[in-house]
Amino acid sequence: MKPLRVVGQAALVAWRLGRVIVHAGRGLRIVSVGWRHLDVDQRRERIATWSQQLLRLAGVQLHIEGHPLPGAKLYVANHVSWLDIVAINAVSPAQFVSKAEVKHWPLLNRLVSAADTLYLERERRRDALRVVHQVAEALQAGGTVAVFPEGTTSDGRGLLPFHANLLQAAIVTGTPVQPIALRYSDARHPVSPAAAYIGNMTLLVSLWRVLTAERLNVRVSLLSPEPSQGADRRALGERVRQQILQRLEAG
Repeated sequence: MKPLRVVGQAALVAWRLGRVIVHAGRGLRIVSVGWRHLDVDQRRERIATWSQQLLRLAGVQLHIEGHPLPGAKLYVANHVSWLDIVAINAVSPAQFVSKAEVKHWPLLNRLVSAADTLYLERERRRDALRVVHQVAEALQAGGTVAVFPEGTTSDGRGLLPFHANLLQAAIVTGTPVQPIALRYSDARHPVSPAAAYIGNMTLLVSLWRVLTAERLNVRVSLLSPEPSQGADRRALGERVRQQILQRLEAG
């Protein structure tokens, strides 16, 4: 039976991988043909649908807690994986702030850029100020922006310290901040190691781990919004962090 299980798992992974690749190709076609002629709501609808389908094709079950705040908002989430962007977009599409290296990822770079991603050059200390201005402009225009203030990914079992610089954009525009707690689990682990995209892991290895996971789940918890008007960014960041930490620790 064991060899049969191995063969069966390999066949399942190959099937999932093939469907994910085809779906990525469909996404590239969507953003290449007529994308610029779509309005904001039409783009958001397509991003949400594409993201929901990608999770399903990869064998990832989506669970949603809470509701997105209407209007302009800054999402602040913990960061475990590239899947975080897909999961949040499946619930409430946002304009993400991402590390500049994403621009060089095969296939995904064009998809991410088409969603108006703001790229941060982390090795340039002053670049955060430029991105703060860009985020503020997007929020002022009524948009939804998402940031990962840990600055890197974790294994999902805890929460790293927050870098609160980008929260200044919410403060200067008076935009509410909504925390998002992301938790991955699978058939064998309450906190799945399969989802974590950490260290020197390549994107291909991470994708393989996701596809081979047994009943991988992602829970997107939209928590209570925090007012930002007149707030101190570090204090605001700590309040948001505590909300996320409490939800993660609750299981």
